[in-house]
Amino acid sequence: MANDIGARFVRMCNYLQDPSLVARFQRICGVKGTFPERAPAEQSAPELDHRGPRRRVPGSGVGNGAAAGDAPNGMQGDSSAGPEGTAGASEDTVRAKPLRRNSLTGDVGQEFLIHNKFLFYLFTFGTELGNEMFFIIFFPFVLWNVDPLVSRRLIVVWAWNLFVGQSTKDMVRWSRPASPPVVKVEVFYNSEYSMPSTHAMTGTAIPFCLFMLTYGRWEYPFLFGLSVALSWSILVCVSRVYMGMHSVLEVITGFLYTLLILAVLQPFLERIDTFYMMGNYAPLVILVSHVGFGLVAFSLDSWSTSRGDTAQGLGTAAGVALATYLNYQLGLLEDYPLSSLPLILPPLSAALVVRSVLRFLVGVAVLLVTRMGMKAVTIPFLCQVYGLPLDDVRGARQLMRVELPYRYIVYSVVGFSCVTVVPLLFSLLYLG
Repeated sequence: MANDIGARFVRMCNYLQDPSLVARFQRICGVKGTFPERAPAEQSAPELDHRGPRRRVPGSGVGNGAAAGDAPNGMQGDSSAGPEGTAGASEDTVRAKPLRRNSLTGDVGQEFLIHNKFLFYLFTFGTELGNEMFFIIFFPFVLWNVDPLVSRRLIVVWAWNLFVGQSTKDMVRWSRPASPPVVKVEVFYNSEYSMPSTHAMTGTAIPFCLFMLTYGRWEYPFLFGLSVALSWSILVCVSRVYMGMHSVLEVITGFLYTLLILAVLQPFLERIDTFYMMGNYAPLVILVSHVGFGLVAFSLDSWSTSRGDTAQGLGTAAGVALATYLNYQLGLLEDYPLSSLPLILPPLSAALVVRSVLRFLVGVAVLLVTRMGMKAVTIPFLCQVYGLPLDDVRGARQLMRVELPYRYIVYSVVGFSCVTVVPLLFSLLYLG
């Protein structure tokens, strides 16, 4: 009986891991590839079984030249047929390329056909909910305009969830779904391993943790909060299959893995936040723990963009934690007093909207300028320290001695500025 259940479970996992399942879902959603037609000998050859563990091949599954051409990234108004039998394409069909190329891997992607523009834009938005720019916008907005305590604790969960997910990828070492048959709608993360989906993990951790932190602290209906969290998570998870970046199994694993991490981490969030504010050795523990775990992540496998993302998350969390300690010691912490709980959403007014928008625009501008300035200074400085050529930034950033301190320095400063510098600027501009 047990053996039969185990065999069924393995068969189900193999089915969910099969790239042809991803390809079928993409076709249902109106995505078709422009893969070169195979020769007759190739067409008669049996298809490879892509199920189960797969080794990563950096840059695999994407075309670079003939199919992609020199057209700019993004959607283009072109209803011409591709080689996948789309001769009868409608006028709504457009030829497109991945929206972002990875400057460190050189992947530019291969053209594909979009037959359903609504789903393309919907899932592009969904996948952006797990990308760097979204977090640069979302965390500061919550910190400056909604609830600083909630934002700080969300960043703790985000950073450690990202560390666990990316480290697991580098230990399991499954490659991305094979292309063909899968169409790579996105190639930015194609050089990383794929099990589990860290987009699915962050896309589950953030909304569900936000729900757990705010329900009871803020007044709103339980079903409303749960529905928003679930919808957010499902959109991100499904978008990763649509983009051709993950199998169904990898997305489901990422979702369940995050629920386990939240169950373990959630009871300790208040203690962690309190220690960051009041602990006598908090600055030392923050630096040692975040840098130490970054070194662990960098030692698990050869270079990939996942290592930089891990260091980026840990660096941001370290900067936020150090700023939290400093703010508390200087009496600058802006948390709501316990006597004001539960919090009620203020009535919407023109003054409130204008103030919030101004705080957000000024703050994000400061963060983006800070990030840009720190990047411009840090990489040349590290290259000079280690005697590396300044004209090969891509090669330099694939070295741990450059990438690790670069990510930590840049994003710890960004995190620190978000929590300490920007609120002080608001006070000077009478936006506090």
